[in-house]
Amino acid sequence: MSPADTAPGNTKARILDVAAALVAASPDGDVSTRAVCEAAGVGAPALYRHFGDKEGLLSAVVDHGFDQYLATKRERTPGTDPVRDLRDGWDTHTDFALRNPNLYRLMNSPAMRTPPAAALESHRILTEDLRRAAEQGKLRLAPELAAQMIMSANVGVCLMLVSRPATFDDMTLSRRVRDAVHTAVFVPEVMADTAPGTGTSGTGTSGTAASGGDVAQVPAVATRLGALLRQAPGPAFTPAESALLGEWLDRLSNTAPERP
Repeated sequence: MSPADTAPGNTKARILDVAAALVAASPDGDVSTRAVCEAAGVGAPALYRHFGDKEGLLSAVVDHGFDQYLATKRERTPGTDPVRDLRDGWDTHTDFALRNPNLYRLMNSPAMRTPPAAALESHRILTEDLRRAAEQGKLRLAPELAAQMIMSANVGVCLMLVSRPATFDDMTLSRRVRDAVHTAVFVPEVMADTAPGTGTSGTGTSGTAASGGDVAQVPAVATRLGALLRQAPGPAFTPAESALLGEWLDRLSNTAPERP
């Protein structure tokens, strides 16, 4: 082994690469520190020096996995249609999970007590896309709540697909759940435009969404107004008044409609 191979940075990277490969090849997605040390050609003290313990090593593997997942999201340029970006983002998420089932289960394991920084970045990217949709009058909920709904549904369906493939074997499941969740967060005109055979995606306008004075349209209108005010706050309100107005608009955005 050359001196370059034994340099601290190279040793840490080699241990991480080996651990990620063993996780991917493991029948149950678990690895032992002994197996990692043997495959990496290092002693246990080197592993513990760089990662602390097994949980630290697996946390680093998770960070590495999220970095792989986010690589395409970081490089993309947001399009003019945030709804299309959100649909593509869901599908990219599902594709990553299916291609990396063990890593994906580990990335979303309850054993990971501290969310990786990259996981928070993924949620931030989703929320930003939803804010763009809100600014165009296409969202019926506050972006933050819509992000929670979409992320939890996307992760949930992916975990079922990779953890119980024999039961969840319908390859259209992810798309169906995506469309159901998007129906709940986007105004009806957007989903009408994304229906099969229309050839468009999310071109509905807020003018249609807010017409008629229907109380059911209040959340969508409040969502758009809140997004626009946050994007370009005017001088009409003090910071405290703006914060209070934002709270009221969020409350209107997130109020579930009453059932008849």
